[in-house]
This record gives sequence, C-alpha cells and structure tokens, in this order.
Amino acid sequence: MRKIIVALVLLLAIIFVVIRFSELQNILDTLHHSNYRFLIAAVIIEIIWGYNSATVYSTLYRLVGLKEKSSHLILVATAANFVNVIAPSVGIGGMAVFLDDAQRRNHSSGRVTVVGVLYILLDYIAFFCVLALGLIVLVRRNNLNAGELTAVAILLAIAAGVAFLLYLGSRSAARLGNALARLAHLINRIMRPFIHRDYLQEERVQYYAKEISQGIFMLRGKRKDLLWPFLYSLNNFALLLCVLAFTFLTLGTPFTIGTLVAGFAISYLFLIVSPTPSGLGVMEGVMTLVLTTLGVKLEAAALITLTYRFITFWFPLAVGAVAFRILGGQAKPLAVDKPTDSKA
Repeated sequence: MRKIIVALVLLLAIIFVVIRFSELQNILDTLHHSNYRFLIAAVIIEIIWGYNSATVYSTLYRLVGLKEKSSHLILVATAANFVNVIAPSVGIGGMAVFLDDAQRRNHSSGRVTVVGVLYILLDYIAFFCVLALGLIVLVRRNNLNAGELTAVAILLAIAAGVAFLLYLGSRSAARLGNALARLAHLINRIMRPFIHRDYLQEERVQYYAKEISQGIFMLRGKRKDLLWPFLYSLNNFALLLCVLAFTFLTLGTPFTIGTLVAGFAISYLFLIVSPTPSGLGVMEGVMTLVLTTLGVKLEAAALITLTYRFITFWFPLAVGAVAFRILGGQAKPLAVDKPTDSKA
C-alpha cells in the first residue's frame, strides 16, 4: 500500500509539472477537438487484448496437460493483475491468485506455476522484438541514452533469471529446489525486518520444486508448440500499439510509425523495471518525456499518456477488482479431472 501511495503522489506531481509548464489553453483546445469514436475503438481493442492474454494462458495450460476455458482464465488473469497492483510483490501476489484458483479447480500447483513462468518469459521475448525496433528508431534519431541502456540490461537480467530457473527445473528437481531455497531464504531475510516473520515457507520449497519439474517435464518434445503462445504474446503488443495509435487519433495528434513504436517500447520498458506497481507514476513521466523528445508537443504528449494509461491501466484495474470479487465468491472447489503425478 505504501508503494501505491508513493506512486500516486509521483503521478500527481508529474501532472502538476506538466500543467505548470504547459499552456492550459492548448490543453483545453486539444480536448475540445478530440474524437471520442477513436477512444471507444481503443477501449474495444483493450478488451480484445484481455481475451488474447487469456488465450496465451489457455494454450500454455494445454501444453502442461491442464484444461481450462479462456472465459475463466480471463477472470483469473484480470484478478491477478488487480492483486499485483494493490499488493505489489514482484508478481508473487498475482501468482497466488492462479495457485488459489488451481487448488479450487483441482489442478497441479506446480504445473500452474510453470504456466505463469512461461507466460512471463514469452512476454519478455515478444517485448524484446518490439524493443529492438524501438531502439533502432532511437539510434537513427540520436535519442538513445544511458538510461534506456541500463533499463534494457535490467530486463535482460530478469529474463535470463527466469529462463535459468526453467532450465534447472528441466534438468533436476533437486537443483531447482536448492536454487529456490536460496532465493526464498534471501527474500525472507529482506522482508523479515518489515513484516517480522518469514514471507515464504522455505521448508516446502523442495516439494514445490518437484511439482514444478513435473510440469516442465510435460513440455518435453513440445518446443514447436510454444510457437503459438509466443505469437499470441507478440499479438498482445501489437494490440497495445494499436491502443496507443488510437489514442493519438483521439486527440488529433499526428504521428509516425517510428514515434509510435519507440514511444511505446521505451515506456513499456520502464513499466517492467519500475519499482512502483505497474509502473504507476514512473511510466507516465517516462512516456511524456519520450514522446516529447520524439517531436510531440508537451501538452499533447501528456494527454496521450494519461489517456493511454486510463485505457491500459485504470480500466483493467477496475475490471480486475470485479473479477477478484467474482472469484472470491466461488467457495466450493469445482470437480475437474486432475492427472496424477505418477503419469506426468
């Protein structure tokens, strides 16, 4: 909660600075000439993005031998996004939603964890494709600086860590368990001064690692099948780019493909590496600054950023709150066939 308050204060400070250094009349003129039909189109595309994200999860569920409807996974994914914002914990909060749902529907928690890790990894790989195009634009326009390169290095380190854990799990459950035990011990040492207790149960790590390894085992011989979830992940970013493009059109601001891709890529990069939940406060400042350096007027850049974030952050957050409420009301586990671990 403290991070959210800090992020909101930062966001309000950014809005104040933008208004302070912009001409209010220009902002009002831009809003007056807005075309809200494009805004409605952007919201519809965001809804499609939510369904496409659930399709990624659905495809990965099938790869690890689990069956689940996309309609239900939309609820779980949006609820997980809501929890990640209100209780930011490096994605652990959102994963807890998936694991709780797995328990209710009699799914293997290890396999569901593998799905979550694979989703993150494929999302990073797909984003690297977009980021590469954005960096090319910045290099050609001589706008690339040390800040962007540092953020790229951090993202590469995170992606490498996720890939390494998957590799360990594919080789040995014991090795993965030892790695997770050390990681859990480190997290507990960091969190103990703040919460005065262990954040993670270290004694269950080895058992949990065994379940994860069994989930990874289900992927053997299915490398080609990972192409479809990767393409769906890539489509997620294409849809988000469309949302940003319609945001430009809503406010009647001209743009080029290079400005669109570079502005989105760098902004999303800082969303990932930001210490605030979902980049709240940080992404707004970065996107406004990046669009300005790419030739967009400050007033328009600020309005585009705030509109885009309303569609891609605040709107899904509200939907996620509703989804979380719906999932919370499902008190009884559903009878779903669960493959036995011995057959995994």
